[in-house]
Amino acid sequence: MTASYSVVIKKSAERELRALPKEDLRRVVDRIRALAGDPRPHGNEKITGQERYRIRQGDYRIVYAVDDEGRTVEIVKIGHRREVYRKK
Repeated sequence: MTASYSVVIKKSAERELRALPKEDLRRVVDRIRALAGDPRPHGNEKITGQERYRIRQGDYRIVYAVDDEGRTVEIVKIGHRREVYRKK
């Protein structure tokens, strides 16, 4: 078994996480924690043109980057599926 990854959440993603409805928050947090053991779980998709991945949790998307050498997963963005890919 390989060593687990550490999960780092950007400040902006942390704010997005806090804004989630309580009923969705627990599932999203559980999904983020699971990335420490498997940073590329079944159902993940690489985002075209970027070195980032996304996973789904209900209507929400978690966008993250994986550093295999440093063994870290950085959560970049968390948001509703209709808004998460929009540029600000």
